[in-house]
This record gives sequence, structure tokens and C-alpha cells, in this order.
Amino acid sequence: MATFEDFMKLDIRVGSIINAKVFEKARKPAYILEIDFGEEIGIKKSSAQITNLYSTEELKGRQILGVVNFPPRQIATFMSEVLVLGTYSKDGVVLIKPDKSVENGDKLG
Repeated sequence: MATFEDFMKLDIRVGSIINAKVFEKARKPAYILEIDFGEEIGIKKSSAQITNLYSTEELKGRQILGVVNFPPRQIATFMSEVLVLGTYSKDGVVLIKPDKSVENGDKLG
């Protein structure tokens, strides 16, 4: 069972998607996202399998939550630096976002 201390080890931050493009070399349909996590963390990249419910255009400017302190992960030819958070719903992954606009880099806590 996970403990509260385990949860507190995760650095979950708010970021804004500044660019999204189709990840051509992914085995499963995915996008490559560039996400601005504010001054302290900067711009990070992620691969996300969210093509069922989102177009690249509607992702731009959207705020999301992401885990920024996992080690980078190789996905095909791409190094993913952030785990974007979402729920596995019947129609596909739904992104988790703040319900009000907040500062990029704000920490979940």
C-alpha cells in the first residue's frame, strides 16, 4: 500500500501546452507535447496517448497537471521528460486540469 510520504515524493505541477504534434513513430497513436511549467522548471516534452479525445489545435494553451520528477523515459525515438496526468475513461484518456487558470509551475499539494 502506498503511504502519504510516497505521494509527497511526487512533484506534480501545472503546465500549459505550447505545442502539440502527431508522434509519427509511436506504436500507439500519440502526440508529442511541449509544456511550459514556468520559470523554475521551464519547458518540458512529453508523449501522450490522448488522440481519441483531443486534436493538436485544441491542446495548445490548455493547462494540465504533470509529474515533473520522474526520470526521462525513452518512447520509440523520443525521450519523454514528464508524465501528463489523465483518467482512463471509456472514450479515451481525459486530461486532468485545474478548474481555474493558475500560474504555470504551481504545485499540487
